[in-house]
Amino acid sequence: MDFTFTEDQLVFKEAISRFLMTEAAPEMLREIWETEAGRSPELHRKIAEQGLTALSVPEAQGGLGMDDIAWALLTQELGYYAIPDSMVDTAYVSVGLLSALPEDLAVRNEILAQVAEGDLRIAVAHSINPLVADVHLADRVLVEHEGAVHLVTREQTGYENSGAHSSIDSSRRLSKISFTPTADSQVLDAQAGAQLWNETLNRGALAVAGQSLGLAQRMLDLSVDYAVQRKQFGKPIGSFQAVKHKLADVVSAIEFAKPALYRAAYALANNDPRADVYVSHAKLTCCEAALLAARHGIQVHGAMGYTWEADLQMFMKRAWALNSSWGTREFHRQRIADDIFADGAAVGPQYTFGE
Repeated sequence: MDFTFTEDQLVFKEAISRFLMTEAAPEMLREIWETEAGRSPELHRKIAEQGLTALSVPEAQGGLGMDDIAWALLTQELGYYAIPDSMVDTAYVSVGLLSALPEDLAVRNEILAQVAEGDLRIAVAHSINPLVADVHLADRVLVEHEGAVHLVTREQTGYENSGAHSSIDSSRRLSKISFTPTADSQVLDAQAGAQLWNETLNRGALAVAGQSLGLAQRMLDLSVDYAVQRKQFGKPIGSFQAVKHKLADVVSAIEFAKPALYRAAYALANNDPRADVYVSHAKLTCCEAALLAARHGIQVHGAMGYTWEADLQMFMKRAWALNSSWGTREFHRQRIADDIFADGAAVGPQYTFGE
């Protein structure tokens, strides 16, 4: 079995990286952080023009119909450049849920077509997240209520009454919603919706894992660059064993996290019955790599790494903020424990990809 990415997938990843390198310089991120919305309409427009909002939308609604594996590559680039946009929640997490709704549902097809064009933002209110990101800009909000799927407008969430909830990541705007379900707002009942919300949780967690891995790589690159330039006793600090070991630890964490991320993406794309445990494994390992990169990056940079002038602090804060999004570490550890300690658990190398 060939586990490598295809040439088309690698070209896709490289094209996204070149685009974001141009459009998301650290100086631009600082400017967006200080705006009232925390988002850039201009950047969102350019993202849509690249076709990224249409990535997972079914072809019947004007999209490209790509799967979770493509997003495992894309989210790494979004993390690497710390993109301050709600594209992941709209174009990946929400689209995954909406695409699974009955095809004869008019509102489903209408919204998917609008997402593909980049004309609509969607926020996702899943019970795993006590606060909802980007409600202040959302045109529609998908809400979980006792397993049922509800679709409402921003005004129907009562988000303005909750006040501002600050995040250490200054590009994130968080809200607590107050929602009264109605027959008109429900698009899927609890019996059918429970499975879709679990898949939505997995996609949200996988998106966080991919971004965290990208953040880890960016913080490593920043730390290596600094270690080469900063000198003590007439030598670059990168020549000292203590610094080398810390950076090597980060490299190891990133390399161990990559296969976990790709395995989880493969499992989701192919409806693997153990997708839950693979996604939890990916989120834990990728977030841990990002946290390690942040910790060691600060030690390499010294106290200046915390300052506004240092680029490191932006990526570090994003990693901290994402760590508890779409499930805490305790939640994902429990999902893994429930799986591997169950009677007749499918544990061992023979179960990795089947025979």
